Amino acid sequence: MDEHRIGLKPLLRRVWVRKGSRPRVIVQTRYQWLYVYGFVHPQTGRTEWLLLPTVTVAVMNLALAHFAQAVGAGASKQVVLVLDRAGWHSSPQLVVPEGLHLLFLPPYSPELQPCERLWPLSNEGVANRSFHTLDDLEQVQVQRCQTLLNQPECIRAVTSFQWWPD
Repeated sequence: MDEHRIGLKPLLRRVWVRKGSRPRVIVQTRYQWLYVYGFVHPQTGRTEWLLLPTVTVAVMNLALAHFAQAVGAGASKQVVLVLDRAGWHSSPQLVVPEGLHLLFLPPYSPELQPCERLWPLSNEGVANRSFHTLDDLEQVQVQRCQTLLNQPECIRAVTSFQWWPD
């Protein structure tokens, strides 16, 4: 599980163009953000996505509750959730639903987090595009997340490490 910030500040990428021409991208830097909360099961490529307005303990509580309900975590199904040590992940006010167990990665080790590898895939829908409002951005990001939901093999290829436990 991890979060990723996207916003009205454009993500610029290189593009192929005919030699001698220059690509044009409209850039209007604005600092308004959405956060993509991503949950991934590396072995199967199954994902859960949430688009939320911020990263706080209260919002994290909502995300955990939604995830627990989506995967059916409870007394009869135990789920281990691997996360980094962001302040809202380890706060004493965090409410962990029954059946979820949080496992924290060592500090400064994003390369160990399978979910980190989702962000380049999720950015594809918004790269080199300018959005007037967060609602416009949200519509495009929802479509991208729905596309990724239907591509578990692609997700598994980038998130499944050889050392990841079965």
